[in-house]
Amino acid sequence: MTILYGIHNCDTVKKAKTWLEKAEISYQFHDLRKDGLESQLLNDFANKANWADLINKRSSTYRGLSDDVKTSLTTQLDIDVAISTVLAQPTLLKRPLLINNEQLHLGFKPNQYQQIFNHE
Repeated sequence: MTILYGIHNCDTVKKAKTWLEKAEISYQFHDLRKDGLESQLLNDFANKANWADLINKRSSTYRGLSDDVKTSLTTQLDIDVAISTVLAQPTLLKRPLLINNEQLHLGFKPNQYQQIFNHE
């Protein structure tokens, strides 16, 4: 099963959804704001990717964090701070997050999705 995680109004998520639909790939969409983000799912993401890679450092949410929290999320990881901060503000996650064949893929680039789904 393919699951796309993101925020409904995110432009990059929209591009990923459009690509999947044009390629006729069945997927489930999970809106991190509407459907929520639970600690078990966040831990699953963290087990499949580096914490620093999961964080969207370009987001306005990230830019609004204190320097101490930014450091706890990226360079000197404090797992408790990271989990509580991301659970409270799921827009800190890089989007979209794609789970396909139990593998996590971050972001969207057409060439990346072509390789994931072996499409020409």
